[in-house]
Amino acid sequence: MSDTILKLCNVTKVFHPNTVNENRAIDNLSFELKKGDFVTILGSNGSGKSTMFNLIAGSLLADSGEIYLEGENITLVPDYIRARKIGRIFQDPMKGTAPSLTIEENLALAYSRKSKSKIFSINKEDRKVFVELLSMLGLGLENRLKTKIGLLSGGQRQAVTLLMSTIADPSLLLLDEHTAALDPNTAVKILEITKELVEYSKTSTMMITHDINAALSIGNRTIMMDSGRIILDISGEERKNMTVESLLKLYKKESKKELSNDRILFSAGDMGEE
Repeated sequence: MSDTILKLCNVTKVFHPNTVNENRAIDNLSFELKKGDFVTILGSNGSGKSTMFNLIAGSLLADSGEIYLEGENITLVPDYIRARKIGRIFQDPMKGTAPSLTIEENLALAYSRKSKSKIFSINKEDRKVFVELLSMLGLGLENRLKTKIGLLSGGQRQAVTLLMSTIADPSLLLLDEHTAALDPNTAVKILEITKELVEYSKTSTMMITHDINAALSIGNRTIMMDSGRIILDISGEERKNMTVESLLKLYKKESKKELSNDRILFSAGDMGEE
C-alpha cells in the first residue's frame, strides 16, 4: 500500500483567462505528501499558496491536472465530501466554529464526523474525551465545556478549532496561516499547540506561514512557492542546516528576483485569488 496521502499531478488554475487580467495562479504544479509529513509552505503574496489549498479542499476546481487523496481521484469531488477527510483552519479565528454553541457542542459536531452519526448527542464518554483533549491545550478550557465559543479569545478559539480539525482523524490537515491574525505571544502558543496536536494525532499536515523561522523549525519539510510553482523543496539535513539568510539566497537564485526586504516576501496578507 502506498504511503502517499496527497498527490497533485500537473495541476493548473488560471483566473480571468483570455483577458488583460489573466493570472496563472497555479502553473502545472505536481506535488506529493507522504503519510505523517508536516510540510511548511513559504512564498510571497500571489505565489499560489492559498490557491493550492483551495484546489486541494475543493473550494476551487482545477482547470487541468488531477488531485488524489489516499489514492482516490478527488479532482471533481465536491468540497463538502472532501471535508470528511480534510481538515482546514483559516487565518480568521471566527471561522470554523459555531459561536452560539458551547465548546462541547462544537467539539461534538466535529467528533460526529468520526462516527458518521446523524444523531447529535453528547454522552459521558464524549465529555471524558473532550476534557482529556482540552487539557492538552494548557488553557484551562477543560473546565469551560459549557462556555459559548463566541465568548473565547481569538487564541482560545483557534486552539479549539485545531482540536475540532484533528478530533475526527482526518487524512489531511491544511493550516492556512492560522496564526496570522493573533498577537505574537498568542501565535507562539498556538504554534506550540499545533506541533503537539499534530504529533499526537499523527495527521499529515500542510501549513502556510509567513514566519520563516517557524517554517524551518516546525515539521519535517519546507517548500517555497513562486508564480504558482514549487521552486524549493527542502528536508533532511539540508533543512536542518538551513538559515533564514541561506533560504533567502536560494529564493533569489531560483526565482531570479531581488529582495530588498523579506517582509515583502513573507507578509501576512496572502489571501484571495493568487
